[in-house]
Amino acid sequence: MSEAPKDEGAYAHAHDDTNTIYSVAEEKNKKFLQFIEEVTANADEVQKRVLAEILSRNAHVECLKRHGLNGQTDRETFKKIMPVTTYEDIQPDVNRIANGDKSHIICSQPISEFLTSSGTSGGERKLMPTTEEELERRSLLYNLLMPVMSQFVPGLERGKGMYFVFIKSEVKTPGGLVAHPVLTSYYKSSHFKNRSFDPYTNYTSPNETILCPDSYQSMYSQMLCGLCLNKEVLRVGAVFASGFIRAIRFLEKHWSLLCNDIRTGTLNPQITDPSVREAVMKILKPDPQLAEFIEGECGMESWQGIITRLWPNTKYIDVIVTGTMSQYIPTLDYYSNGLPLVCTRNNGVTNCISMPKSLNGKEKQELVDLADVKLGQEYELVVTTYAGLYRYRVGDVLRVAGFKNKAPQFNFICRKNVVLSIDTDKTDEVELQNAVKNAVSHLVPFDARVTDYTSYADTTTIPGHYVLFWELSLNGSTPIPPSVFEDCCLAVEESLNSVYRQGRVSDKSIGPLEIKIVEAGTFDKLMDHALSLGASINQYKTPRCVKFAPIVELLNSRVKASYSSPKCPKWVAGHKKWNINVK
Repeated sequence: MSEAPKDEGAYAHAHDDTNTIYSVAEEKNKKFLQFIEEVTANADEVQKRVLAEILSRNAHVECLKRHGLNGQTDRETFKKIMPVTTYEDIQPDVNRIANGDKSHIICSQPISEFLTSSGTSGGERKLMPTTEEELERRSLLYNLLMPVMSQFVPGLERGKGMYFVFIKSEVKTPGGLVAHPVLTSYYKSSHFKNRSFDPYTNYTSPNETILCPDSYQSMYSQMLCGLCLNKEVLRVGAVFASGFIRAIRFLEKHWSLLCNDIRTGTLNPQITDPSVREAVMKILKPDPQLAEFIEGECGMESWQGIITRLWPNTKYIDVIVTGTMSQYIPTLDYYSNGLPLVCTRNNGVTNCISMPKSLNGKEKQELVDLADVKLGQEYELVVTTYAGLYRYRVGDVLRVAGFKNKAPQFNFICRKNVVLSIDTDKTDEVELQNAVKNAVSHLVPFDARVTDYTSYADTTTIPGHYVLFWELSLNGSTPIPPSVFEDCCLAVEESLNSVYRQGRVSDKSIGPLEIKIVEAGTFDKLMDHALSLGASINQYKTPRCVKFAPIVELLNSRVKASYSSPKCPKWVAGHKKWNINVK
């Protein structure tokens, strides 16, 4: 089996020869695609080899000794002896490393930094150890993305990508190790900053604008550069769909200032970072014609298709739209006139815990190898990594969507255990998403849609009840009657599980569901609040359930109107399969 292709900087001497650049790009693509073919055709063998290598390298670390592995590297022994672990299991070791213990606790290589969780999944920021070698491995994975995309969208090497990406200023642990989100780690590394020229990583945003710690200056300067280079843009994106939409809304608020900069060739004095100003001024030149064009498009009443209007050569939008991010698809379609949505982001050895459809954990969970997963089934991800995670439960629930040779392809479904609960009811993230999707159909006749939402289990009332906070986009001229929102409330309840509906109808343990309509911009305020507490703009996702009192207070302070279910949802005793004829 071939080794992973190395990025040897083959473009470095070919800047002035366009044909040579394209030829080198094609050759590199072939090598990367061949690597993908080989590892996916031998998925199980690769898993065995990588696990043996991890266990051999780390044979003498404290963690594996503690469990009595005694240097054994075969998969069956490892699975028999090593338990499945959670963050609570590894936290004592993580704390020792964070506090400066440099002994080989979990990994034979030095821990170089910590990667932090997003801060919005499960509410706890976790520290995940990593090494320099792991960073190299992640960089390789990033390099595999564009060769795959080029098979489906030719000519990407002949233009630029406009990606809105940001860093989070890092913190240091008591032991002196840096802790920051995974993408901040990559963007601040030499792998990104000192990368050789590559037509596939040719972005409109200069490094300095991405690395600017001020989110306003970073967004403003990245948007400005993207507008200046609008004819060269072939693809646009961000990490999450919500982040890209936030960029478009930023443009809605600030296009007049941006156009003034383009018209005059001068940079807004609010951009004070010297390195950002220097980098942007290499791109920004006086262009009254472009400024007039952008003003004409942004000044129109409708922003439908604004992406293809301002960046006419765009072939697709590259954002994560799986899981609850799927609720942003209609908004993306509106802004882009239905451009294709591509999700290219999705190390170590992977196992999966087979999950029952309810995801309630009451049924027996079966640990299966990567090569043994079944099409259409849902699994919770379990990983073993070079950096010292062993059979670690990540908390992501994935569904097998297909196979590339013998390697499964997964769709992200949700984070495990993100639920609403009042009594014995348990509503998971996917169920809530589907219920909201069903309810918003009542808004379609009024040309209105839900642009963002979250939920809250309000136990201050007796009985407690579910609260949904909705932010709306109203494009129609006809006011929406209160009865329509009441119908939305009932539609959500009708879509929830039988345990919930029994609590409403029979047990009376759950009160009527409430929908609160919030002011425009509320969810931007919610994100700003999260960023002020240390969340990463790259990793931020609107939480689908909120519990933190200040967040609930923020949402309630912006409520314009409130509606409740006018009656109980339908419910009959027994299983749904037993009552298929009930109307």
